[in-house]
Amino acid sequence: MSDPRFSAKKAEHTQIPRPKRGEGQWALGYTEPLNKNEQSKKDDDPLHVRDRILHTYSKRGFASIDPADLRGRFRWMGLYTQRAPGFDGGKTAMLEEEELDDEYFMLRVRSDGRLLDASAVRALGEIGVEYARDTADVTDRENIQYHWIRIEDVPAIWDRLDAAGLDSTEACGDSPRPFLGSPVAGVAKDEIIDGSEALAEIKRRYIGDPAFSNLPRKFKTALTGHPSHDVSPETNDVAFVGTVHPVHGPGFDLWVGGGLSTNPMLAQKAGVWIPTDEVADVWAGVASIFRDYGYRRLRSRARLKFLVADWGIEKFREVLEKEYLGRELVSCESPASPVGHRDHVGVHEQQDGDFYVGVAPIAGRVSGTKLVALADLIEKHGAAGARLTPYQKIVLIGVAPDRLDALLADLDAIGLPARPSNWRQNTMACTGIEFCKLAIVETKARAADLVEELEQRFPELDVPITVNVNGCPNACARTQVADIGLKGQLVMHEGQQVGGFQVHLGGATGLEANFGRKLRAHKVTSEGLGEYVGVVVGNYLTGRTAGESFAAWVARADEELLRGDKSLTGASA
Repeated sequence: MSDPRFSAKKAEHTQIPRPKRGEGQWALGYTEPLNKNEQSKKDDDPLHVRDRILHTYSKRGFASIDPADLRGRFRWMGLYTQRAPGFDGGKTAMLEEEELDDEYFMLRVRSDGRLLDASAVRALGEIGVEYARDTADVTDRENIQYHWIRIEDVPAIWDRLDAAGLDSTEACGDSPRPFLGSPVAGVAKDEIIDGSEALAEIKRRYIGDPAFSNLPRKFKTALTGHPSHDVSPETNDVAFVGTVHPVHGPGFDLWVGGGLSTNPMLAQKAGVWIPTDEVADVWAGVASIFRDYGYRRLRSRARLKFLVADWGIEKFREVLEKEYLGRELVSCESPASPVGHRDHVGVHEQQDGDFYVGVAPIAGRVSGTKLVALADLIEKHGAAGARLTPYQKIVLIGVAPDRLDALLADLDAIGLPARPSNWRQNTMACTGIEFCKLAIVETKARAADLVEELEQRFPELDVPITVNVNGCPNACARTQVADIGLKGQLVMHEGQQVGGFQVHLGGATGLEANFGRKLRAHKVTSEGLGEYVGVVVGNYLTGRTAGESFAAWVARADEELLRGDKSLTGASA
C-alpha cells in the first residue's frame, strides 16, 4: 500500500475512470499483490537490500544471495546479473532466468544530468579499470554501465562513487530510473531556461525515498530547457520541457506517458507553465499518480503510458491538480517541436565565450582506461567537466578558446573525436547478447562494424541518418524513433535460424515524431545488414528531393526500395 505520508486526499468531484476489471490500482482498493513482482516488493522494501549487500552478500559471496534479492531487489541498487557466456540467442526465451545468470553483475551508475568534474570522471574510469575488466559504456539514460562486477567488490565501488558524489541507487527496478538532463544546461547560448537545480532537487528529495521505491514498473524522467528538446522527452514517462509564458516568462511544460518497447506511445503534452521551484512538487505528483493509480496486475501494462492513454491528458491533469497538488497549474501553449540534431556533438560557443565540445564514442562504448584519459584531458585543458548525453555521447563543458585546438587533437588521439562521421555520430546500440539476458543478437560490435562499412560506402554523407540497434524487442536503444531502427530477432536464412533484425524505417522525434514504417515480414540477417542498409541509403540519396529528410522519403517511397529489393542507379557509392 502507498506510504500514508503521501496518500492523496481525494477531491469530491474528481471522477476516476474505473477499468472493467481490477488492475491492481492501490487508490481503487486493489492493494493485494497480483503477481510475484508485486509480492516481492510487499515482502520487503527493495531499498533494504543495500544493507544485505554491504554486510552479508559481499562477505559470503555470490552463492549466499537470496534469489528474491538476486533477481529482484538488487536492481534497486543498480545491479543486474549479466548473461552467462555460451548461450546463443535461441536460448534467450527458452531458458529460465536463473539458467542464464552469470556470477557477475552489470552495474549502472547514475549521472542525472550532473556536470562531472575531472575527479568524478577519473573515479568512473578507475572503477572500470580495477573492478570491471576495463568495461564502461555510456548509455542512453546518461549512465555509465559496467560489466563483470563481483559482489565482493560492490562495497569498495560504492565507496569510490560516494567520494565522487555519485551513486547507483534506483538505477534499475520499479523505481524512478536515472534522469535525463540537458547536457548543455546553463551554458548553451540558445537555452530557454536552465533546469539543473530543478533536476537536482528531485533527486535530493525523492531518490531513495520509500514513498517512491514501489512503483508499478520503471519510471523514466527527462528535463530540458534547450529548444532542441535534447532529452527525448516524447519517450519518457514524465518530462519537463522548456517553454515561455507570455506573462510569466521561462518555465517548463509537462509531458507524460511516453514510452517505447512493444507498445510504443509518445508522451502527451499538458500545455502548462511550471516555474523552476515547483518542478519537484509536480514530479512527485505525477510519480504519486503512477504509484497509486498505475496498473499492477500485468507487468505488460504496468507503465504510466497505459494509464495516460486510458484517462487522456485532461483527466490526468485534473487528478494531478485536485488530488496531489491542491492547486491549478498555469495553462500555456506547449512549445513547438524542433527538427535537427539533439546530441550536441561538435564545437559550440557558450554563453560566456568558452566552448562546449561533444564527442562520439562508437555506440556508447568507451572503457575505464578511456575515461581516465578523458579525466586527464579535462584537467590538462582546464575544462569545467563533462556531461553524458541521452544519445550515448559525452559533452565537455567550459573549454577556453585558447585551449580548443589542442583539446580537439588530444581527443582524437584517445579515440573520442569531436568531428566524427555522420555514421559514427548517429549510431546507437543497446548492450546486446554479450551481457544482456534478454538479448537475442549481438549489438555493440555489430554496430561498430556497420559504422565502418557505411563510412567506407558513404564517406561524405551530407545529411544525418540515425541508426539504432537493439538486441531484443524492448527498445532500450529507441529503435522505433530512429531513421533506421533495427530490432534483434532470429531469422531464417538458407533453412537455418541466424541472428538478424526486424527493420523500422523513418521513425523520428520532434516535429516529425512517429514510430516509423515496419515492413511486413521483412527481416535482415546480421551478416547481410551492411549491404541492406547501404542499398536503402543509396536509394534515398538517389531518389530524394531537395532538402528531403530520410524520414520524409521513407513515408512516400515504394516498398521495394525500402526492402532493398531494388537498387536505384547510383545507389552504391
